[in-house]
Amino acid sequence: MSPDLWQRACEKLAAELPEHQFNTWIRPLPPAVLSHEPPDKAVVCVRVPNRFKLDWIRSQYAGLIETVLSDLAVEPVRLELSLAARDTPARLPSAALERSNGHAATHAISALARADGMSLPATPTPGAAGATAHAAPAASRNKINTSLTFDTLVPGRANQMARTAALHVAGAPGAMYNPLFIYGGVGLGKTHLVHAVGNALLKDNPDARVLYLHAEQFISDVVKNYQRKTFDDLKAKYHNLDLLLIDDVQFFAGKERTQEEFFNAFEALLAKRAHIIMTSDTYPKGLADIDERLTSRFDAGLTVAIEPPELEMRVAILIKKAEAEGATMPEEVAFFVAKNVRANVRELEGALRKVLAYSRFSQKDINIALAREALKDLLSIQNRQVGVENIQKTVADFYKIKISDMYSKKRPASIARPRQIAMYLAKEMTQKSLPEIGELFGGRDHTTVLHAVRKIGGERSKNSELNQQLHVLEQTLKG
Repeated sequence: MSPDLWQRACEKLAAELPEHQFNTWIRPLPPAVLSHEPPDKAVVCVRVPNRFKLDWIRSQYAGLIETVLSDLAVEPVRLELSLAARDTPARLPSAALERSNGHAATHAISALARADGMSLPATPTPGAAGATAHAAPAASRNKINTSLTFDTLVPGRANQMARTAALHVAGAPGAMYNPLFIYGGVGLGKTHLVHAVGNALLKDNPDARVLYLHAEQFISDVVKNYQRKTFDDLKAKYHNLDLLLIDDVQFFAGKERTQEEFFNAFEALLAKRAHIIMTSDTYPKGLADIDERLTSRFDAGLTVAIEPPELEMRVAILIKKAEAEGATMPEEVAFFVAKNVRANVRELEGALRKVLAYSRFSQKDINIALAREALKDLLSIQNRQVGVENIQKTVADFYKIKISDMYSKKRPASIARPRQIAMYLAKEMTQKSLPEIGELFGGRDHTTVLHAVRKIGGERSKNSELNQQLHVLEQTLKG
């Protein structure tokens, strides 16, 4: 068995897996140890840094990794995953242990995490682990939105990993997944998740020093304290927290002094076993104009993505949020709205508010006809702005093929796949019939278009990478 087998396997996995999946789960793994078991069975041993990653890699990627290893080695190879040895965490003060052990919130969160198939470490909440004698900030000063909780968050495949990791942190802050880095597009629920962790910790430990802020607020604080030469005030505000929740760290780009101060705060919080949760629009290594020592710290804990919600999740969000508003939304209406509003949860909520308001003002029951009337401006803008030719050009640019390939007879996968995606988007985003779409794709039969629509639509609900790509294309086309 070649000593560079693992390296070659990683190179092949990088080519086969979506970039964000490879960067999140495979790239950070340490070099594997190669061995043989009698009678000459090849074994590749990989040490995984924590239980969450081990469980996820075992369930999602182990089969693919073993196949790649066996193909490259030209012999059967068994993958052995195990937890890497870790330092024993510092003991918590006995007072903190007594306080945290008695709270029901931790047990409720643990139950939720177990329902997701994960097990929480038997570590009590370190709300005061390494804490000073300072009083906790008032609720009005921690800037936590009390309505954004795990109970009000609609779970689904799109946020499963991020939600489960956040539950782990809420159940045992400072113990693992520190820092937790959550990334994804606008309006997908990143902010909701970080507030949910803050609310859960404060419910369990009201004395915990928790602070939520947007990255721009941290930048503003750095500028203010730089002008006043009061950096001790900055340290007093940020270095003594138990939990720091910070949104959109990509705004630190190009701001050297801000990055330096955040690095100092980051190191101080980790040293006292406080927890840090950050959000961004991209994964750590994808952040531009941010010092490498900072991005490497971001990537040192657990990085998870939130993806655009699939159709069923969008329907569930609409029904649940309608209930929260004291209204009942029939399932068929929820499906109608969800099929026409794909961008993100924020736009979905906006569409729901329009439908509910229209129902109340007109004193009519909620049905598809009412929803169509309430959203007519949104639907007409979509239909007016998006044409098949625009879809063809946008998809061709996205997948780096020629626009002429959209109506050519060429059939290699690199061309046929984008062509099917363009047909699917044409059916979903325009009022064109199947025969009309087929004619615009080089005179193809309507059955060819129907096959493409069914194929891509079916895969979208199962393939997160395809769902993400379609989300980006839809956002681009809607301008």
